Amino acid sequence: KVPMLILSFFQHALNSGIRRYHVAPVLCQRAKVAMSHFEPNEYINYEKLEKNINIVRKRLDRPLTLSEKIVYGHLDDPAKQEIERGKTYLRLRPDRVAMQDATAQMAMLQFISSGLPKVAVPSTIHCDHLIEAQSGGEKDLRRAKDINQEVYNFLATAGAKYGVGFWKPGSGIIHQIILENYSYPGVMLIGTDSHTPNGGGLGGICIGVGGADAVDVMAGIPWELKCPKVIGVKLTGKLSGWTSPKDVILKVAGILTVKGGTGAIIEYHGPGVDSISCTGMATICNMGAEIGATTSVFPYNSRMKKYLGKTGRADIAALADEFQQHLVPDSGCQYDQVIEINLSELKPHINGPFTPDLAHPVSDIGAVAEKEGWPVDIRVGLIGSCTNSSYEDMGRSAAVAKQALAHGLKCKSKFTITPGSEQIRATIERDGYAKILRDVGGLVLANACGPCIGQWDRKDIKKGEKNTIVTSYNRNFTGRNDANPETHAFVTSPEIVTALSIAGTLKFNPETDYLTGADGKKFKLEAPDADELPKLEFDPGQDTYQYPPKDGSGQHVDVSPTSQRLQLLEPFDKWDGKDLEDMLILIKVKGKCTTDHISAAGPWLKFRGHLDNISNNLLIGAINVENGKANSVRNALTQEFGPVPDTARYYKKMGVKWAVIGDENYGEGSSREHAALEPRHLGGRVIITKSFARIHETNLKKQGLLPLTFADPADYNKIHPVDKLSIVGLADFAPGKPLKCIIKHPNGSQETIMLNHTFNESQIEWFQAGSALNRMKELQQKSS
Repeated sequence: KVPMLILSFFQHALNSGIRRYHVAPVLCQRAKVAMSHFEPNEYINYEKLEKNINIVRKRLDRPLTLSEKIVYGHLDDPAKQEIERGKTYLRLRPDRVAMQDATAQMAMLQFISSGLPKVAVPSTIHCDHLIEAQSGGEKDLRRAKDINQEVYNFLATAGAKYGVGFWKPGSGIIHQIILENYSYPGVMLIGTDSHTPNGGGLGGICIGVGGADAVDVMAGIPWELKCPKVIGVKLTGKLSGWTSPKDVILKVAGILTVKGGTGAIIEYHGPGVDSISCTGMATICNMGAEIGATTSVFPYNSRMKKYLGKTGRADIAALADEFQQHLVPDSGCQYDQVIEINLSELKPHINGPFTPDLAHPVSDIGAVAEKEGWPVDIRVGLIGSCTNSSYEDMGRSAAVAKQALAHGLKCKSKFTITPGSEQIRATIERDGYAKILRDVGGLVLANACGPCIGQWDRKDIKKGEKNTIVTSYNRNFTGRNDANPETHAFVTSPEIVTALSIAGTLKFNPETDYLTGADGKKFKLEAPDADELPKLEFDPGQDTYQYPPKDGSGQHVDVSPTSQRLQLLEPFDKWDGKDLEDMLILIKVKGKCTTDHISAAGPWLKFRGHLDNISNNLLIGAINVENGKANSVRNALTQEFGPVPDTARYYKKMGVKWAVIGDENYGEGSSREHAALEPRHLGGRVIITKSFARIHETNLKKQGLLPLTFADPADYNKIHPVDKLSIVGLADFAPGKPLKCIIKHPNGSQETIMLNHTFNESQIEWFQAGSALNRMKELQQKSS
């Protein structure tokens, strides 16, 4: 009777015209709302999310965090899935996949190898990584299209054949495009880039993965993720003055360090959330990758609703309003750890150099730099990147620049600007921000990653020259931006970058210090103020999207056998059923070893689609404990020192398996699975470390390698580069069961240590099959 009464009420309301404007949209929205304008027949399914959440809540009998609601709401089997934070592996059904062009090459090559005709979920490719910053936006884009024509053609035709949307070069940075078009409250999106969590600023669970993980989802296979812990960050107070959203994550990075978020989702909550814009929340989530977090997320609120409306998605906002109880945390939910930050007391921060968790208040950095011997003169200031290239970011920077111009000043440092998307570029041109930033001395680069990921043809210094740059980027590992190990890179907000570039020195604090105008008079910069969204509608700029055809079966994907940039994949060898005996040690790594150290970016990006060619950069940045040098290891068969890739190739040629010994948080940084593909391709079988970064550990498993950790971290010191290693017990390889490692020293002595692993049953099958892709093919053959 109750449903009939409800129906009667709505019918009466419609017939009488009472509140017709409010009632009719609810009836329509609950029926069907498209996930994006580009996929009008793919709909948001909040009903399924709600159903799954209710099943899990009843099972667990406790309030749920927002992270849990969205993650568990995407379970493949919510009724039977074992759920224990930090321990069990979840089988999930993400809503969509996104890939940037550097990682999409290998992801699409793996998907082609799977033999499947079309992707099972909405998927997109974004051309943002291969555009080198050199002369300015238009020239650099033309040059990139010419140089990368073969790769762009491959990605465009592969997208057309397999049903993947293609964002052409010049469209913008993947994460900004996702925020503008694809992320929405409650979505689960996986992307082949570590900064995919950017979408958490719009209330989604957006997770960075390797290409093999993306292939699972595109193939319609449940995707596995270790059940994340949840770290709550309670925000109180209100942002004001020079303090920006970037300072929140810079502060959190200083607290948690580069590995403090590993295995956890960072969930922001509390009254302070509402003082942050949607794109500001995205900035915070984006840089959560720098603390190792699985992802980061904010609860649905009015700032997200406002952004959805401005980006043409008011229908999604209205639908989210109807399901809002599932898009915020339950009252009384429990976090594994809680950090509290009072935004009213938070000061502007600047982090670095060489690591994104070395946090300093801007007021202290000048004195710290002088004490540490870091160059205080700033050679280049760079704003933009996937972290900070929104309309609000550009507006706040322009507000600072405008004040300098009013006093006759320009930047003392070189200054570059990277718009986040074609929509942002067109809008800041229309609204005058771009002109202000050019007038103060800035160079507007292409809508792409550029210097943030090493695509920077830098001419103002020589390699090895000690210098300082300040950026609004997310990462500042050694050599990341310009391949110069002596570049001291600092990360801060766009407005602080702008102020410091005008002053030209780290010793300037815009909150307290004065500048001298062209007229000789001193003046102080006022804290910037800018609209979070344009007063007018966004200017979409040029149309840069290629829809996949309804039927791509006739589309030809061209990969030349003589290409130096693309190479079809051959399956990796299957495990022979035996223990891994007498492996040589390719390198014992000392200290920090990020994916940049394992598989460098910059000029190597051009080989991301050619596994054999890019393998020539394997571990060339890692420091060898034996001699303290990079790219210099002892060949155990010839006793000569040589480059790491050459030594690995020699071992492979001689049929000798090898291992790598690593330190803490091995594989920190980018999601690039090339850091796992390369050692597998060149004959590596085992990586033994004190600890792994999450994405890299999964990538290694996907490619049939054994990522193992010392049961006792002190055992790292027992292994020497000249030793031989045997991993025994593989015949009884099982979840939770340690493996033994026999260390054979050159003098004939032996010792045994224990190694832990995090493999579950299906991941053990990946190892046994040779790779996750091999296992997928085996299952397809059995089912057919």
